Amino acid sequence: MKNLLLASIVTILYASTAYAAPEIYGKAFVMADYVDEEADYDDSNNTPEDADENSLQINSHFSRIGLRGEEAITDNTDVIYRLEYGIDIDGDDSRTFQSRDTYLGLKNNDYGELRVGRNSSVFSYLYGPILNRGYWDNLGVRTIDDDRTVAALNMLDYTRSSNSALWIAPKYNDLQFVAQYKAGESFNDDDDSRQDGYGAVLKLDKDSYTLGIGYSKDIEASGSINTLDLVDNANDEEQRVDYGGDAVRGTVTVDIDKYIDIATPVTLGAVLQQADYEFRGSDKEKGLILSSKIGLTNLARPAFMYIQYNKTDNLNGIRDNDSDQIVVGTEYSFKDNIIGHAYIGQNWADYTSPTDPTNSVADIKVFAAGAGIEYLF
Repeated sequence: MKNLLLASIVTILYASTAYAAPEIYGKAFVMADYVDEEADYDDSNNTPEDADENSLQINSHFSRIGLRGEEAITDNTDVIYRLEYGIDIDGDDSRTFQSRDTYLGLKNNDYGELRVGRNSSVFSYLYGPILNRGYWDNLGVRTIDDDRTVAALNMLDYTRSSNSALWIAPKYNDLQFVAQYKAGESFNDDDDSRQDGYGAVLKLDKDSYTLGIGYSKDIEASGSINTLDLVDNANDEEQRVDYGGDAVRGTVTVDIDKYIDIATPVTLGAVLQQADYEFRGSDKEKGLILSSKIGLTNLARPAFMYIQYNKTDNLNGIRDNDSDQIVVGTEYSFKDNIIGHAYIGQNWADYTSPTDPTNSVADIKVFAAGAGIEYLF
């Protein structure tokens, strides 16, 4: 009887420790943003009245919560998983949770990681020179939405893809290779919006500089869905413009202070990108980002300021649909996981009609300045 009781206790203890507990993590990022939006619409295009609005907003910028973990199944291989959801802390979004990276996969010491589910794009591994945060996070959006909401417009940016597999190869001599496949999952040969997609990046990460090159084709892009609904004024019929296509991105960062004797750490960065959209009459979209990150060494805690300039020609592949943006900001680490933010920026865009690139739709100006705090857990 004692032996049976002892065996039962050992079994229970083993069962309670056999599974690795998941890690709960997340980010709360809340800002107070002053936003001034202007849009001068072309009245001949039957567009809404000109917009000129300003407001003080409380915004939650990409706040999130998630579970992640791994568990060994052999000496060299682990099962890995992540369930991550965006949370709108200020409560003005109709969706409380929005899916971010959610995957199940394998990690092997010799062959790298394989993640299957909803994955960040391969282009997310080339974000090094992109410093904007908060209201100006990453590259903004690409199109005016259906209700003509004014927005800061910038070049294409891939974020996440559902129904995808991502392979992260082991690093070799500071080289990192990442490849992705996205399943279109369509049984209808006429459904062009559901094509298989794929992409890959190669990045060299040295102590004083980084170099990266990436290619992506027919993978979902941020800022809009794959098609933009418009109205043809001549016959009042809805037009659908396809935004499938491919893109090439190159990036570089250089720590200037590693080559020049200066007291302040300075990192310069650049992004060059070209996107080729698949709809009639399209031109290649060309994007440029220049950034500078300057360390502030005379403060009690780590801090830096940054300046970033974005330029996009032929936005969405539409001739003369151009934008420029400049943002200046700073970050201060009260603690390693508590970061203060402040920034000010301006975006200018000439927005033209996708069905008639010679027809101006609007001249857009967006100014935004904000300050707030980011808490990591």
